[in-house]
Amino acid sequence: MADQSFDVVVIGGGPGGYVCAIKAAQLGLKTACVEKDATLGGTCVNVGCIPSKALLQSSHLFEEAGHGLAQHGIKVAAPGLDLAAMLARKDKVVQQSTAGIDFLFKKNKVTRIQGTGRIVKAGEVEVTAADGAKSKVTAKHIVIATGSEVTPLPNVAIDEKKIVSSTGALALPQVPKSMVVVGAGVIGLELGSVWRRLGAEVTVIEFLDRILPGMDGEVAKQMQRTLTRQGMKFRLSAKVTGAKSGASGVALSVEPVNGGAAEEVKADIVLVAIGRRPYTNGLGLKEAGIAIDNRGRVVTDGHFATSVSGIWAIGDVIEGPMLAHKSEHEGVACAELIAGQKPVVNHDVIPGVVYTWPEVAAVGRTEEELKAAGIAYKAGKFPFSANGRARANADAEGFVKVLADARTDRLLGAHVVGPMAGELIHEFAMGMVFGASSEDIGRICHAHPTLAEAVKEASLMVTGRQVNL
Repeated sequence: MADQSFDVVVIGGGPGGYVCAIKAAQLGLKTACVEKDATLGGTCVNVGCIPSKALLQSSHLFEEAGHGLAQHGIKVAAPGLDLAAMLARKDKVVQQSTAGIDFLFKKNKVTRIQGTGRIVKAGEVEVTAADGAKSKVTAKHIVIATGSEVTPLPNVAIDEKKIVSSTGALALPQVPKSMVVVGAGVIGLELGSVWRRLGAEVTVIEFLDRILPGMDGEVAKQMQRTLTRQGMKFRLSAKVTGAKSGASGVALSVEPVNGGAAEEVKADIVLVAIGRRPYTNGLGLKEAGIAIDNRGRVVTDGHFATSVSGIWAIGDVIEGPMLAHKSEHEGVACAELIAGQKPVVNHDVIPGVVYTWPEVAAVGRTEEELKAAGIAYKAGKFPFSANGRARANADAEGFVKVLADARTDRLLGAHVVGPMAGELIHEFAMGMVFGASSEDIGRICHAHPTLAEAVKEASLMVTGRQVNL
């Protein structure tokens, strides 16, 4: 490919990168996006958010057909599993999504450059194609949006066959009889749920003494009880120190975190899901003089500018939660900054969702964080068991919890465990962005019967004004 010149070159075609490129082009900037993979969308669209949600939905319906319909008076024979068809549907969803991004690039006149990008210096990117051919791309602005990769586990080699990452766990050719998930975070619980629903015996091993690190403690306890009732097993305060893979499966060496004898734990499949780390391999950060922190993240000034003028960074490669929607939000803001606008990104109001069933969703502070900061607060908690729509749906597990400033009643955080939690949380996010109080949410007329009434009631409970409990 001949050398080319642009206003903006984005390195990485994931959620942050492709959205940044599209927005920059919409703002009148000549824009290119360098992506090493054959398809756009990054981890999220290809081997992350989208395919995992497709399998979560399919496996949820499979479990409902087998265990949930009888209570509604619907009699059906035990469902049969066509795993190949389920995986094919997942792949089709991914293909539709990547094709959609291709269409948006063409619509907005974003130049797509396939290859691996390396920053030579401010204003210059070297692109290496799959066949090894190199070309030069120059730009007034370079945006690093290379995302993240699976964090490896020492002494446990991922082969994507018997010891898999999240990528391999999305494409197992058959349901394993047993699966060990190493890591009780979002990815481990979601993918563990998929294979548990389809028939695997799932054991989760977690280094910490709780699941869902970083989320509200009460929420984590509720979800551990719920997932245990669903058949998942948990081994907390335990560490995996080694793995041996053989024809009959995998043997893990597991030790108590606080000391003690090692134990062998066997499984057909082991899923390593201990987190993700910034992907900057081969990007040339050090050579270009771009500062990184002790966790390998690109250092920015809080407004996406790196230590080198004209080079920006967004998404998983910088500080903050590794979430696709956070990356997208930053991608738009970064493009607007480059175009001379003054966007505002409120990093204190970024929702997080766990797509198990029931779902878990949160925004803002947890109780533990408020206590540690010495902030006086009041809490309101309303159970879905007291919500008419949840009872009518036979889906009434969980609760809505609201945290508000004890003096001003301003919303500080909200946490939902229950049906459609990932949708309900946005009412709180909207309220927090506009400085709402719990009373403001509680005084909004909510349609009846809806799950959202639990949001209203929990908000009213902060100041003792609830009606239906």
